[in-house]
Amino acid sequence: MTRCISCQGRNGRAFLLENLVNILVGPKENRQLLTGLHTVADVLCLQCHEILGWKYVKAYEESQRYKEGKYILEKAKVMREDR
Repeated sequence: MTRCISCQGRNGRAFLLENLVNILVGPKENRQLLTGLHTVADVLCLQCHEILGWKYVKAYEESQRYKEGKYILEKAKVMREDR
């Protein structure tokens, strides 16, 4: 697992991962993100179908191409903070 200090999901911090299991991958769409235009597909939990993050399909900026084929997993969706 790779944790990016600057990785952000819709709900805050996120993890950049090479592999995920027990997921469904939604349809591809172009999205303007903080780091530029990307083709992405939402990643959903296999059981509850909650959106957990997205998969980078294509990055249009050369500096972002390292993300292609990787996943963003939002920390808020998979971890509960102790109260």
